[in-house]
Amino acid sequence: MKAPRAVTSRLRIVFAGTPQFAAVPLAALLARDFSVVGVLTQPDRPAGRGRKLSESPVKALARTHRLPLLQPETLRDEAVVEAIAAWHPDLMVVAAYGLLLPAPVLALPRLGCFNIHASLLPRWRGAAPIQRALLAGDRETGITIMQMDEGLDTGDILHRLACPIRDDDTAATLHDRLAELGARALLEALALLQADRLEPQPQDERLATYARKVEKAESWLDWRRPAPELERRVRAFDPWPVARTRLGEQPLRVWRAQVAEDAAASARPGTVLAAERDGITVAAGEGALRLLEVQPPGGRRMASADFLNARSADRKVEPGTILSGAPEEDLQGSPHS
Repeated sequence: MKAPRAVTSRLRIVFAGTPQFAAVPLAALLARDFSVVGVLTQPDRPAGRGRKLSESPVKALARTHRLPLLQPETLRDEAVVEAIAAWHPDLMVVAAYGLLLPAPVLALPRLGCFNIHASLLPRWRGAAPIQRALLAGDRETGITIMQMDEGLDTGDILHRLACPIRDDDTAATLHDRLAELGARALLEALALLQADRLEPQPQDERLATYARKVEKAESWLDWRRPAPELERRVRAFDPWPVARTRLGEQPLRVWRAQVAEDAAASARPGTVLAAERDGITVAAGEGALRLLEVQPPGGRRMASADFLNARSADRKVEPGTILSGAPEEDLQGSPHS
């Protein structure tokens, strides 16, 4: 069934989103002079070392453009629904908003609600599609513009654009490319809508996978795993929660690593095989991983060579040193990924 036809008058759009991923398509709408009649974003949250209240990137952009703004804790409040209805939206665009839209809100815009999702649905429905694609070793991801329903990313596909995943992509670099691609996909979908050329396609449930939220406990490197899997984990958890290992009793963040193709690893997983200028090479369950950039507690992120040089004589990292995974208390109740 085709999407409802848009009238020729200017669409009245309500935008719902919170982080930078959402601010990019909102900026694209404003640059193209779309009629954004209201913005929904999460309430200000504590952030940074001082835990001061911080506004979202979407709120900052909305205030710059003096757009009507709501920051409800929930969308199940009748007064909130009435406030959105007062904007008389033709369409709601949702991107990484952070609140589920209940049926009364979904029903408000006459053209429904479009979601900008950072995967090629039905693969990686849910909260963390970028990280899960990297962890799984996917070679491709993309953006799906989806007609929202009451399910979790289950609505009809309206438009999709693919994006290759590079060998050196982190969650940060992939996020930034997908945010730009999301803006482009949204503008293309709106053009198709206004030309009455959108053709919704139902998702194939047999291909659906779930991208559950990333938990901090997942960041520990389990050296029993194969080196390529550990390398993907380092990239998937940059910039948060950052991959970690333990050197003695101290955690050590790992920002950058590569599979050590030249290392013959027959040692116990977690054993340092070499600690040289080109990095710290560690035995894994299969192969070895070379740590290129690390961060000690209370310190800055640095090249592994600088980290090694800064260690005192009685704390040298050398072949035979053992790196370990999470302490038992950190694994209590943590999900396996």
